Amino acid sequence: MLESLLEALKLSPDNIPLKYEIAKLYLQKGLFEESQSHLQDIINLDSNHLDAKYELANCFYKQHKLSAAEVLLEEILNNNQEVRFLELLCYCQINQENYTEAQQTYKNIIEIEPSYSNDDFDSKLKVNSTTDDEEFVDEDAISFLKKPDMGFNDIGGMDHVKNEISLKIIKPLEHKDLYKAYGKKIGGGILLYGPPGCGKTHLAKATAGEINANFINVGINEILDMWVGSSERNLHQIFETARRNTPCVIFIDEIDALGANRNDVNKAAGRTVINQFLSELDGIDSDNDGILIIGATNAPWYIDPAFRRPGRFDRIIFVSPPDVQARAAIFDIQLKDKPIEAIDYAALAKISKEFSGADIKASIDIAIESKLEKAFIDGIPKPLSTKDISNAIKKMKPSTKEWFGSAKNYALYSNDGGLYDDILKYLKIKK
Repeated sequence: MLESLLEALKLSPDNIPLKYEIAKLYLQKGLFEESQSHLQDIINLDSNHLDAKYELANCFYKQHKLSAAEVLLEEILNNNQEVRFLELLCYCQINQENYTEAQQTYKNIIEIEPSYSNDDFDSKLKVNSTTDDEEFVDEDAISFLKKPDMGFNDIGGMDHVKNEISLKIIKPLEHKDLYKAYGKKIGGGILLYGPPGCGKTHLAKATAGEINANFINVGINEILDMWVGSSERNLHQIFETARRNTPCVIFIDEIDALGANRNDVNKAAGRTVINQFLSELDGIDSDNDGILIIGATNAPWYIDPAFRRPGRFDRIIFVSPPDVQARAAIFDIQLKDKPIEAIDYAALAKISKEFSGADIKASIDIAIESKLEKAFIDGIPKPLSTKDISNAIKKMKPSTKEWFGSAKNYALYSNDGGLYDDILKYLKIKK
C-alpha cells in the first residue's frame, strides 16, 4: 500500500490527504524521519492542519524529542483542547519528570471527559476527583495521643539514651525560664538510630509521657503520597498540628525514607519533599518552640547530611541492643500479668546476649505457644518457667547480627566526624 501511495504522490506532490496517509504509515512502521518529513511538508502547505501537527508531535515523542513535542502540542492546545492532544502532552510531561504540570494536564482531561481513565497516569500521578480540602491530611488520621500512658519506667534499661533525651527535652521544659533567659528555644530534633527492635518507638512515646506532652506518631505512609505536591502538604499539616498543640512530640519512624540523601534521589519530586522537611524543621515561616521531633532509623548513613545541622537533628543517639541489666528488666516487664513461676531473670538475660527487645518478646511468645500446645492436651494452663523461656531462646538467633554486619563497615570506612563511634565502641573495635 505504501509503495502504491508513493507512486500516486509522484503524480500529485501537493496532495495533502495523500501525504498524510503516507506519513501515518511511516509512523506505524517506526520510520520516524520519513514520517516527519511528510508531516512537515503538510504543515508548510496548510499551517492549520491540526491532525498533521498532532502526528508530528507524536513522531517527536516516539523519537524522545520531548521538548519539541511539548512545544508543538502547546501550540495546538491554544486553539483546541481535545483529549488526545492533552493526553500526549501529559505523556511528554511525565517523561520529563514535570509531574506538577502533568498532574494539571490530567485534571484538565478529566474535566473535559469525566469518564476518562488512564492506568499509566493513575500510577504515576494518582489524580482523582477529590476536592482541595480532601487533599490535605486529616488530623484524625494521625495517631494523635494527648497523654501517652507510658514513661521511662516502662522502658527497660537504656539509661544513657534516657539521660540524653532528658537533657535535650525534659530539663528544658522543667526550667523554661532559665532557657528563655539565655534565648534558647525549647524543642529541637533527636535522631535515634540502631538495629531494629531495640525500642526506638517506645522511647519516643515514653518521652512524650514523661513530659505530659501531646504525641504524634507519624508513619511514612501518612506523609508520602504519589499525588505530586500532596506529600509536602501532608508534612506541613503535621507540623502545623504540632504547633497548635505544644508541647508536642512528633515521632517519625523510618525517617531515612523521608530524609534520604538528595544526591541519591533521582526524581525532582523526591527532592522537594526533603526540602519541605528541612524547611519545617527550621521553622522558617512558623515557630517551632515547644516541638520535639524524634526521628528513628535503622540506616542513618542514608540520611541527607543537611538534617544533622544545628537546629535540626543536632543530637544523634545510638540505641544499642539492651545490655544484660536491661535485658533482665525487659524480661521482667514483658512477663508482668502472665502466669509464671519464680523466674531467674538474670539467667535469662545472660543467655540472651545480643537480643533486641523485640527478640526477647518473641522468645516469650515462643515459650507461651509451647505451653499452649501442652494445655490443649489436658486443658490445664501451666505457668511459664525459666526453663521454658530458656528453651525458646535457644531456638532463636539475635536479629541484631545482620544489622551490625552492615553498620560495622560504615563505622569503619564512612565515619565522618566520628558519627558512628558508638557502634565501634559497642563492638569493641579500636580505630
